[in-house]
Amino acid sequence: MALDILAVAPLYQGPDINKIRLMAETTKKSTTPPKPLTPSRTKLTTIETKRIMSVLDETIHKVELVTLLSNVASSSQSLEGMLGEDIMKAVREHVDLCQTLLDHVSYLQEEEQRLQEEEGFEDEPWFRDLVFSIELQKSRLPPLRQQIRESTKNVLRLLLRNPQAASLLQVQSLGRSEEAQSFIDSLVELRGFLFEKLLTSPMEARDKTQFIQDITRRNRRNQEIIDTLENELAACMRNRDAEVEKENFVVQELKNHLHQVLKFSENSLLRTKQEAEKQQKADFRASQARVAKIQQEILLLRSQFHNLVMENREAEQALRKVPWGSREAGCGPGRREGWHGCYYSPGSGWPGVGGGGRAQELEAGH
Repeated sequence: MALDILAVAPLYQGPDINKIRLMAETTKKSTTPPKPLTPSRTKLTTIETKRIMSVLDETIHKVELVTLLSNVASSSQSLEGMLGEDIMKAVREHVDLCQTLLDHVSYLQEEEQRLQEEEGFEDEPWFRDLVFSIELQKSRLPPLRQQIRESTKNVLRLLLRNPQAASLLQVQSLGRSEEAQSFIDSLVELRGFLFEKLLTSPMEARDKTQFIQDITRRNRRNQEIIDTLENELAACMRNRDAEVEKENFVVQELKNHLHQVLKFSENSLLRTKQEAEKQQKADFRASQARVAKIQQEILLLRSQFHNLVMENREAEQALRKVPWGSREAGCGPGRREGWHGCYYSPGSGWPGVGGGGRAQELEAGH
């Protein structure tokens, strides 16, 4: 729990070879394959390197045990019989000290926040008392932290004396916090890097440095080529966009012109249709007028014909009423007597007299 309030900085800031983007070099020259970066040795040979790795392994083991103390305190009833009374007592004392430290830190944070909110009352006595109280609480933190360190060392000594209890405690890894697990992972990563560093000879280190420099140089050169190609591509894209925009403008102009032509043709067709309908209506009215006039003329001619027929019938009736003797006396040379009166013979050259001659004249006239 004490480790939760400590900030751990990154342990190694060197370049990660696996994250370097390797790119094919565009060159016609044949390149030799890079040398392998793995060390030629697989085991440590010197005592100094073995001691270094032993110290680091022991540190990782102790950190794994310390980060599980808070979980032991929360489940003390289930682990009390397995870990032993002395270990559980030391763990409880350690947890109490950590909780006291956390309470002091929380109290200081609240008081400092209150102090920031009351910055306008520096001259007030209660403000000075508050500042003095905060300073007093801060002065109590270093001794408390020292007690936590001593308590941690005491718990570790008890656990290391009892390997079975330490192994049992390591099984409870699920109770470790995420921050503590991240810290342990960083230590394991540091161990791998340090182990590889200790296995690498000075000559291999120089080769590795040279390899990294070559890769970096190639990467920089390839990146320059990529930047050049990207600039050319951007220029081509701009030219293409300009041409497309120009063609789109021409197409839009053609569409507008076509729309105007269609609109003009529609208007012309509509106007022609209206004029044709108007002319058709005028012709229809004129034909109706001519038909009416012709019908009137027909009626007039029929009336005249009827009147002439009636006159002819009246004359014929009048001639029929003349006696036979007077009709014979009245007929001159070259005439013959008929039932309707006297008339010239066909060879005489004179028109007949009576209703029949009048009827023939009327029929010839019509």
